[in-house]
Amino acid sequence: MVLRGYVPTSEETLQTLAALRLQSLNSDFSTHAPFPRLEELFPPHVLHTRLPPPPHRPPSKCRGARLRAGLLAGGLWGQALAKQRAERDQRLRGRLREEGASTMAAIVEKWKLLQGMGRPEAMAAYVALVREWPGFGSTLFDVDLHAVRPRLGVVQGQPWQRATLTPLSLQSPVGPGPQRLWLSIGAKAVSLYKPGEPEPLDSFCYGRISSFGASDSSTFRLSVEDRDLLFETSQVDEIAQLLNTYLASASARRLPRPQEPPTSHPTSEPTVLPQGLCPAAGPWQHRPPMGSSHS
Repeated sequence: MVLRGYVPTSEETLQTLAALRLQSLNSDFSTHAPFPRLEELFPPHVLHTRLPPPPHRPPSKCRGARLRAGLLAGGLWGQALAKQRAERDQRLRGRLREEGASTMAAIVEKWKLLQGMGRPEAMAAYVALVREWPGFGSTLFDVDLHAVRPRLGVVQGQPWQRATLTPLSLQSPVGPGPQRLWLSIGAKAVSLYKPGEPEPLDSFCYGRISSFGASDSSTFRLSVEDRDLLFETSQVDEIAQLLNTYLASASARRLPRPQEPPTSHPTSEPTVLPQGLCPAAGPWQHRPPMGSSHS
């Protein structure tokens, strides 16, 4: 999870996590200890973000200009352009090696500071650092949010509380194209994150999810109160199965336990929900459209 970049935290913390991993694997620092590769300790994408972006080439204005550029690249200047690209790639590889060596040196220095820490302590400290992220313990899916639309038949204007400071809303367009997000599915809630951001854009406890289903093999629909969220993903089946599991568990927790018959008339006092649970938006239903493979 950490190495895949699914724990958004500072680079300093990532180096500390790598040092704790070394301490748990090899105990105290030693020049004779076996050394894992950097990509087995530290997220590789962090190093790539330090590299300069590729040069921007403005698009040709007309078809004739593109044609002339293509002929030029395939003719006299083709070899020169290929040489320039090769030289630039070589410089980038050299820069990446330098950044890797610098990061590994910083990790080793932190490893030396852990002298005397036992393997169980190192593992516990590692988990404690990772647990600081609110999404710890959830399963993350890469999705593209295509649309947030009002549900048909839902009365608009009814107030409801949002769980975060910057929620997705019907009034907030998702932009001209799809938004790449993390869909986080946990035991208590479903959340949406911008990749790399520690705080969710929005969170929905299971009482607010009214239905979900697959529109097709790569499109997943999640209905939350007055909204339908449409995601494009290659993991439609996995998302549906995990939601089924958590929603069934949440429904089981809400079922009333058998009690003795009351000896007095029932009162009209409202039910007090446990702290951290939001009121249910109605009975949850998993209603895949016709043609879906989920039941």
